[in-house]
Amino acid sequence: MAKSTIPNVLQTHQEELLEYWVREQLAGAPRRADLIAESDLRQQSAEFMDAFCQATQSDNLTDIMTSQWGEVREILTRISHSRTQQGFTSSETARFVFSLKQPLFARLSQELEQELETLPDEVWAATILLDKLGLFTTEVYQQSREAMINRQQQELLELSTPVVKLWEGILAVPLIGTLDSARTQVVMETLLQQIVETEAAIAIVDITGVPTVDTLVAQHLIKTVAAARLMGADCLISGIRPQIAQTIVHLGVDLNVTTKATLAEAFRVALQRSGQPIASNSQDVAGR
Repeated sequence: MAKSTIPNVLQTHQEELLEYWVREQLAGAPRRADLIAESDLRQQSAEFMDAFCQATQSDNLTDIMTSQWGEVREILTRISHSRTQQGFTSSETARFVFSLKQPLFARLSQELEQELETLPDEVWAATILLDKLGLFTTEVYQQSREAMINRQQQELLELSTPVVKLWEGILAVPLIGTLDSARTQVVMETLLQQIVETEAAIAIVDITGVPTVDTLVAQHLIKTVAAARLMGADCLISGIRPQIAQTIVHLGVDLNVTTKATLAEAFRVALQRSGQPIASNSQDVAGR
C-alpha cells in the first residue's frame, strides 16, 4: 500500500486546518458557549492539532494506543475530564474530534484532485483514525462520568449518615431511608471514627426513618452494633415501631441489643448507664 498523504497534508496545512476546524466547532450545533469560552476552545484545539500532526508523522495511522499517540491520548483525556466537570454530554465531547473530519476531508480533496483514484482510500484512513480517537474520547468521558457519580454518591451517603453528639460520651446515628451494604459501611466508618475521637461509651442507632426492616437490614444493624462494641462502646437501637418489632420476631433475628421505641427513651437509658442524673417531668413541675 502506498504511503498516506495525510501526514504531509497535516504538516503543510496545520494552521489552515486549525482555523477551519475551530470555525466548524463554533458554528456547529449545539454551541455550548455557556460551558466553555471561545479562547479555551481555541487553546484546546491548537494543542490537540499540534500533537495530532506530530503523531501522524510516524506513519502509524491505525493504532492509537502506541507510544507515538501517547500525547494525543493524554490531551484527549484532559479534555474529556474537564468537559465532564463542565457539564458537556458524551456526544458533545466526542464532537470535538469528529468535527475535524470536514476540514481534513476538504483539504484531502484539494490535494488529491489530480489523483482522485487515491482519494477514497485516504478519506477512509482519516475516517477510521478520527473515529478511533472520538471513541477513545467517549470512553474516557464515560469513565470520568462514572467516577464523578460514584464520588457524589459517596458524599451523599456521608451527608445522610451524620453522627450527633447528644451528651458527653453519648453519640446518636439517625438513619433515614434504605440501609444497604454501601451505606452500612459508611455508617460504621463514620460511627467508629467518632467513637475514637469523642471517646464515647454509648452509641444510639436510631432507625425511626428507616421505612422497612428485613433480614438484610437486620444483619446490617447487627454488624454496626458489633463494630461499635469492638471499639468499646455500648449500643442501643431506637425507633422500633410495632410493625418493625413484629417483622424482626417473624424473621427470627436476634439483635442482641437493647431496643427502644423512641430516641428519647433510648437517650434516657443511655444517661442512666453513663451515671447521669435524670429528673422526671413531675419533679420538674413540683420544683416550679
